[in-house]
Amino acid sequence: MKGEEGHHDHVPVYESGSEVLQKLQEKWNSTKQQRYPAMYSSVVGGIILDPLMMVIPIDDHMVHRGHGVFDTAMLSNGYLYELDSHLDRLLLSASKAKISSPFSRETLRAILVQMTAASKCRNGSIKYWLSAGPGDFLLSPKGCTAPAFYAVVIASSATAAAAAAGGHPRLREGVRAITSTVPMKDPFFAAMKSVNYLANALAMAEAEERGAYASVWVDGDGGVAEGPMMNVAFVTGGGDLVVPAFDRVLSGCTARRVLALAPRLVDAGVLRSVGAARISAADARRCAEMMFVGSGLPLLPIVEWDGQPVGDGQVGKIALALSNMLCEDIKAGQDRVLVPYDQAS
Repeated sequence: MKGEEGHHDHVPVYESGSEVLQKLQEKWNSTKQQRYPAMYSSVVGGIILDPLMMVIPIDDHMVHRGHGVFDTAMLSNGYLYELDSHLDRLLLSASKAKISSPFSRETLRAILVQMTAASKCRNGSIKYWLSAGPGDFLLSPKGCTAPAFYAVVIASSATAAAAAAGGHPRLREGVRAITSTVPMKDPFFAAMKSVNYLANALAMAEAEERGAYASVWVDGDGGVAEGPMMNVAFVTGGGDLVVPAFDRVLSGCTARRVLALAPRLVDAGVLRSVGAARISAADARRCAEMMFVGSGLPLLPIVEWDGQPVGDGQVGKIALALSNMLCEDIKAGQDRVLVPYDQAS
């Protein structure tokens, strides 16, 4: 029972796992929390299909010290898109974070593919983490019993999947952006995809509070950096596509894919050049087009920045062309992994 101000007069004590599971089931049934079709845990040593069992030890260093790294891959029509690029980045982040992997790269990849197959999910995404592992609540990771690997499948509806395959729902109208007042991460940490996303979460919350889709960080030298969960890109008045250099920000897999695909527009005479380079906020504000680029979008035009129109304030032709190229790459490109659903037990 609850007393005044919501305090519990008596806190229940559950002595058995079955009692806890019953309470968890009641909680699941009383909320609209999303169910996840599959999870992998190296602590358990296998793939978990029961949402109630999808847990991480509370003494895992990733939970109470933020000592973990993660990455993601899109799942589209039964294919994992850019799985290998994202997996390579996960291992690079883990190396920087002094986290060893409990498995080889090949085994990690096989686990992710098998987990996705066992989920029966064909559209959505998968997220995966490497952690220093469980063991104790101290600061040093020396007490961790072993590094841990976790992964989960996140399903999306067929409608959402179709929208993702054809571009973000706001692709045709664009979105607003602001310059974040939240201090950005030091380049060492910004270039590592760790689970410490407090600055990112605060930057996103700030944007939403101000009626914008997301924010953009500008570094202390006046250079454009990145968004809280995506890279940014610009098209200059002269027709140059510029993605801020990756020396101070996360090396975005989708941004790099844009840089690989965009030269086709140079060959077609639509763009003059394509490259990753430093760009000042002053120069960026004079650009004809601006866009967010990230795995979940994959590209979203920005038509207003800090209350001022970007270019003519309309979605530009370059953004639309790049979006179409990315979507075609997701549907039929070379960097896709077919999920063997028929082999899942």
